[in-house]
Amino acid sequence: MFDIGWSELVLIGVVALIAIGPKELPGVLRMVGQWMAKARKMAAEFQGQFQEAMREAEMADLKKSFDEVKEAATGFNPLTSLQKDVSDALRVDALDKPTETSTTTVVEPPATPTTPEAPTPATFMEAEAHAAASEPLAITREVEQAQVAQDTAPSEAIKDAKAS
Repeated sequence: MFDIGWSELVLIGVVALIAIGPKELPGVLRMVGQWMAKARKMAAEFQGQFQEAMREAEMADLKKSFDEVKEAATGFNPLTSLQKDVSDALRVDALDKPTETSTTTVVEPPATPTTPEAPTPATFMEAEAHAAASEPLAITREVEQAQVAQDTAPSEAIKDAKAS
């Protein structure tokens, strides 16, 4: 704060000795020392209160951030959220209930299965065309013996179908 060296203190001491006198100098120095002690005590007290206020402010900020982290951590429990997701995925009761889109629902009767048609000579020609182009058919079917007997001239595709 003040930059006073030994040489300045000696100069102040000599001037005080001449101005005050040797008889009253010890009492004056004691009074100046007491004032200095009081000033230092007040400065230390002020500095301590200031540091205490800073610590309280830091502690309040630290407590606030800790509370925010604690609140976020309690809100997020991975085990609870995982358990909820699994229970939602496994819940079947919601699937069994029909969805209510309108007040009147129309129930359609189930469709009756139909029998496929018997192969025609056009089907065999198509098979021969695919065999010539070396393209496999999407659906292959074994040819029954009764259908081969009806056909007077069996073709190469029918012989291949019998062999397989």
